[in-house]
Amino acid sequence: MLASIKALPEQVRQYLIVTGNYWVFTLTDGALRMLVVLHFHQLGYSPLAIAMLFLFYEIFGVVTNLVGGYLGARLGLNRTMNLGLGLQVLALGMLLLPTSMLTIAWVMAAQGLSGIAKDLNKMSAKSSIKLLVTSGQYGSGEQETLYKWVAGLTGSKNALKGAGFFLGGALLSLFGFTAAIGILAGMLVLIWLFSMVKLKKDLGKAKRKPKFNEIFSKSRSINILSAARLFLFAARDVWFVVALPVYLASKFGWDHYYVGGFLALWVIGYGCVQSIAPSLTGKRQGKTPDGRSALLWVILLTFIPGLIALALSYDIAPQISLLLGLILFGCVFAINSSLHSYLIVSYASDDGVSLDVGFYYMANAMGRLLGTILSGWVYQVAGLEACLWISSAFLAMTVTISIYLPKR
Repeated sequence: MLASIKALPEQVRQYLIVTGNYWVFTLTDGALRMLVVLHFHQLGYSPLAIAMLFLFYEIFGVVTNLVGGYLGARLGLNRTMNLGLGLQVLALGMLLLPTSMLTIAWVMAAQGLSGIAKDLNKMSAKSSIKLLVTSGQYGSGEQETLYKWVAGLTGSKNALKGAGFFLGGALLSLFGFTAAIGILAGMLVLIWLFSMVKLKKDLGKAKRKPKFNEIFSKSRSINILSAARLFLFAARDVWFVVALPVYLASKFGWDHYYVGGFLALWVIGYGCVQSIAPSLTGKRQGKTPDGRSALLWVILLTFIPGLIALALSYDIAPQISLLLGLILFGCVFAINSSLHSYLIVSYASDDGVSLDVGFYYMANAMGRLLGTILSGWVYQVAGLEACLWISSAFLAMTVTISIYLPKR
């Protein structure tokens, strides 16, 4: 097995290391989220209060993506990826205190550190693929290969995050909160040590040292795509993060195991659709997607939340309408997300790629933050239907912005 890995081209070996790092990190990230949700639910915290534990996780994601891209260009993506792994180990270590000492402020701080770690790791992984694929060995099929690798990495990440939800629940049931955190930390330490030895030292380091004021992208296409990404993810999280789990528990009487299990399956399915997105968006015709593709798919997505809201408002088989609508939304959203992930890596400059990718994922994090805050507040004030209508409005904004994406 080791001999066959060593026989692979250097670019492929580096891709496997980057992907392995990202996979294990994502698995622990999903497990950690479920551990925190279920543990604090058992302690009697309301769903909205639990969601607020992740507020720093989202806020620090905005800053990390912006500054992380700059650090990746100056220091190298191997260092930012390994820094992300190390910070996640530290975040898990913060939660190894006795349960009685885990105050809300302490858990929020640990989640904030985990948010920094997650976005450093994600930015590094996505940027690395651009460099590994554009090394010249794929010739005229470079863009098709890039799309396939990006879709595979993005889709597998979301599938593993869903698997992490299951892992977190299983570890909590078998070992308890503190021991489960220790198991996750031990797993991640091994991957961290391996990565520090094997990951290429100059991966992603810009030939020209960028200045700090270059963290804001000067590319028109990247700015447009980043704005579209912000509203796309706000449209998902405005009803998915807080409103949907609370609605499933309060209106349908699901206990938290059913809610967590269903959302885990949804995320896994979402990731699988992302992985096969190239086959659904033109690969069979030998085409790679462009701005026109992104526009058409988001137009289709725009109508789905509104239709679900209408079904709930008129009491048309609410449970079936919501669940089928959620599955349809997840499939179409996954294709939109995969298209965006490919386009940003395609648009990004080869030298200092992490600057462009970091700026784009900063917009992604801002969308998640906006959606998370609105999800709790709007649901509390006006209910799930209002969250769904706001989702459609955000998607209409995405459509408007996407009109200006490059058509080739």
